[in-house]
Amino acid sequence: MGACGVSCVKYLVFVFNLLFALTGLTILCVGAIIQSSYHHYSTFVGASFWSAPILMIVVGAVVFVIAFLGCCGALKENSCMVLTFCILLLVIFLCELGIGIAGYIKNAQIEDILETGFNKTMAEYNNNKEAWRLVQTELHCCGINGPADYIQVYPNGTLPNSCCVKFEQHSDTCTQENAIKKGCLPILLEFFKSRALILGGVGIGIAVIQA
Repeated sequence: MGACGVSCVKYLVFVFNLLFALTGLTILCVGAIIQSSYHHYSTFVGASFWSAPILMIVVGAVVFVIAFLGCCGALKENSCMVLTFCILLLVIFLCELGIGIAGYIKNAQIEDILETGFNKTMAEYNNNKEAWRLVQTELHCCGINGPADYIQVYPNGTLPNSCCVKFEQHSDTCTQENAIKKGCLPILLEFFKSRALILGGVGIGIAVIQA
């Protein structure tokens, strides 16, 4: 009976570690998805915004490795490996909590970060033409808050072609009249806020589950 009890506990710990490994993969995948969503617009947000998703990828990979060691320790009944696993589990819990908090902090800061990035790149437009072309083409927007922002760049009233979905007949020039009226700041702001909330929710949610 005692041997059966020990065996049950061993396999219970194994299953727990297996689930733990799956949470590690979840963290890694969410971090990678958010990172891939962000990198298109890195010119506008700067390097500081990447810390949370990158940390998420690293923590997810570490969680998976630790869980694998936990599985091995449970099956081999290695008390040293299991103890090491428990200590590392506490460290990972704190990291996940930190990721969640960072996500919510970034959500609160993103408007200021984006506004600063947009104003800076518009003032230095000649060095950031490709970044603006990409964001305007993908999000179907024009300028920071609208096409009027380009007056400081093009005083003659013309606009980049990426500001126009289609040109008027017999015209191949994008102007204030035929340009997209929506600015890029409100659209990208909503995009980043939703990703930051996902980041925070996943980090804190998984930390609570593991606790």
